[in-house]
Amino acid sequence: MKMKKFINSPKNLTQELLEGLALSNRDTIELTENNLVVNKKLKDVDRVTIVTLGGTGHEPAISGFVGDGMVDISVPGDIFAAPGPQRCIEAIKMADKGKGVLFVVLNHAGDMLTGNLTMKAIQKEGMNVIKVVTQEDISNAPRERGEDRRGLVGCVPLYKIAGGAAAEGKSLKEVAEIAQRFSDNMATLAVAARGATHPATGNMISTLDEDEMEVGMGQHGEGGGGRMKMKTADETALIMMDALLNDLNVKTGEKLMVMINGSGATTLMEQLIVYRKCHKYLEEKGIDVVASVVDEILTVQEAAGFQICIARMDDELLRYWNAPCKTPYFIR
Repeated sequence: MKMKKFINSPKNLTQELLEGLALSNRDTIELTENNLVVNKKLKDVDRVTIVTLGGTGHEPAISGFVGDGMVDISVPGDIFAAPGPQRCIEAIKMADKGKGVLFVVLNHAGDMLTGNLTMKAIQKEGMNVIKVVTQEDISNAPRERGEDRRGLVGCVPLYKIAGGAAAEGKSLKEVAEIAQRFSDNMATLAVAARGATHPATGNMISTLDEDEMEVGMGQHGEGGGGRMKMKTADETALIMMDALLNDLNVKTGEKLMVMINGSGATTLMEQLIVYRKCHKYLEEKGIDVVASVVDEILTVQEAAGFQICIARMDDELLRYWNAPCKTPYFIR
């Protein structure tokens, strides 16, 4: 089947989408000549700053969360591809306002290669930078092998919580410890009902039969080993929530954040029905949902499916989560 997308030349996808993002949010972000997406208030801040990187094609993530109270600079790569380290080094130098920089990297091979090369170069220059890696996909490795887990939508609430801590004037060491604590206490699982096409090539990045879904599908169509016949919203929610609760060993009386992240083609109607079951199920177990999001946050073009992300919360993390922020796609 021929790809149908409202694009121009495939070679200009990244440039044009970033220009559109910047032009439609001129009061919040700006786009540099080297395609760094920058918080417009960055020049005036006196705090720890936050830099992140990742491929485009997952909008609104990651650049849609640049702004006051979240990410200060994002370094976008081409579609589904990590940027090179030189632009990350440039971003960190631009972001550093004397209080240090938190560098957030999602655990994917290309992102990690760039992140490690960036840190090696930054450390030679003696800059005050700490890297935090998000790796919360429970489908492809057990918790004791967390370094093998993929980074999914959990990076976005981590940006918010780290941004809230930085806004309170915490030191870089403190912000990094808070971000790491949140990262260690979150878990994400994805389900796919239909794959997506690569917008530059038109190639399918994953395929499923019409009556199938796959629990554990990765961000770019990587298999998760959970292929099965399509289930109802409630059945799917329970399969995924049980796996997530078990992974985090969540107990009665604990407080959780619950996020439903649509993958691109799953309607808000469907997402809300899934969230309803998750919330009621947690209530039955005596688990308190203290923060929630239901939206498209980290997408994969027109892939059908969603991710559920849960995170153990406490009063401090909740304060950072609820702190003010203004970005193109998240406002508090």
